[in-house]
Amino acid sequence: MRVIVLGAGLLGVSSAYYLQQLGHEVTVIDRQAAPGAETSFANGGQVSVSHAEPWANPSAPLKVLQWLGQEDAPLLFRMRADLHQWLWCLSFLRNCTPARTRHNIRQIVNLGTFSRAALQQLRRDTGIQYEQRTQGILHFYTSAKEFDAALAPAEQMRQLGCERRVIDADEAVRIEPALAHIRPRLAGATYTAEDESGDANLFARELATLCMQAGVHFRLGEHITALRTAGGAIDHVELTNAEGRFERVRADAYVLALGSFSPLLARPLGLKLPIYPAKGYSVTIPVKDARLAHEVSLTDDEFKLVFSRYTSAQGDRLRIAGTAELNGYGRELNATRCQAIVRRVEQLFPGAGHTEQAQFWTGLRPATPSNVPLIGRTHLPNLFLNTGHGTLGWTHSCGSGKALADIVSGRVPEVDFAFTGMAAAQPGPHLQAA
Repeated sequence: MRVIVLGAGLLGVSSAYYLQQLGHEVTVIDRQAAPGAETSFANGGQVSVSHAEPWANPSAPLKVLQWLGQEDAPLLFRMRADLHQWLWCLSFLRNCTPARTRHNIRQIVNLGTFSRAALQQLRRDTGIQYEQRTQGILHFYTSAKEFDAALAPAEQMRQLGCERRVIDADEAVRIEPALAHIRPRLAGATYTAEDESGDANLFARELATLCMQAGVHFRLGEHITALRTAGGAIDHVELTNAEGRFERVRADAYVLALGSFSPLLARPLGLKLPIYPAKGYSVTIPVKDARLAHEVSLTDDEFKLVFSRYTSAQGDRLRIAGTAELNGYGRELNATRCQAIVRRVEQLFPGAGHTEQAQFWTGLRPATPSNVPLIGRTHLPNLFLNTGHGTLGWTHSCGSGKALADIVSGRVPEVDFAFTGMAAAQPGPHLQAA
């Protein structure tokens, strides 16, 4: 079939790769001049199956109330006169029950383990390099309350096949000696040796190159303006091409992988996608003293931050990313939130990085209320979804692309997951047709 993939981020490029592998003729369309130039550009770098506890969990409502009005809060709801934001928030609250949290963890872990294995197989098959590190991910806690709250989700993850091992502070420091500075403050940690990290933007660009070499056509710098239907199916994509001219482009099937912008194209089609942009921040800092900088990828659950390290010919650098701000589609940098991340880095790893040279970035994560992405069919027979991955787009990219390619091809994916438009043992993410 001829397939058009809308979006050249991690999810769009991975969809294109696996669709081409199954013999489809694939075209990728994106408004940016290069693959991975938006949400995939400067994320936290973790391939983290162990980061499976959704934002919506039983402890979240009280925390959100405590954080209201705090500019540097890990999760900041900035309420607007926006019906979609309010509906998203109501659904978020409904997902905070223990039963829904357990269900959502299961979906996230199942997709995560499948995706991590797909990434590792792709790396073996192609030799792709993206400054990857395979030293695992360490979740550390400087709050005894936060550590205690992490034990039950960690146990559920272990039961689902994600070996998130609970360890004490001394073992945490043995795994990552850079934590020695805060050893007296460590309440405990968990460690998942199978998790990884790497430069997601570099991966997206390198995978796009492999796609091009295999015959995938990339139309970059082209603005998608609408999807049009005829006879109950998608008939064509309307866009403004790189020369500024209006154009209609047709295919047999269409994959919507535009992240936070997916609902804007879907709404006129009668699809109400439960996705809202969650603005995340990242800081990239050149390493100042390699002895003081972390080697293992880390997660600071209390402050909702992840830490990765990249080493290349261009230099040794730290990437710290996280927090979430629900405030519409604006991408303005909030200096208070940027400096809060830098302060945390200095508290944890003083002297490790040139913080005065910090580079700040923000991107819009396509968040569902449950943190479970939307992958699968829609009520339109030739329109498919691969979107809504929130903070886990890098973790879930290969598995989502591989599963989506199977669905487009009429095959059953190998992973147990609540795909949209397909039979599932339990209800998946709420997807409405108006």
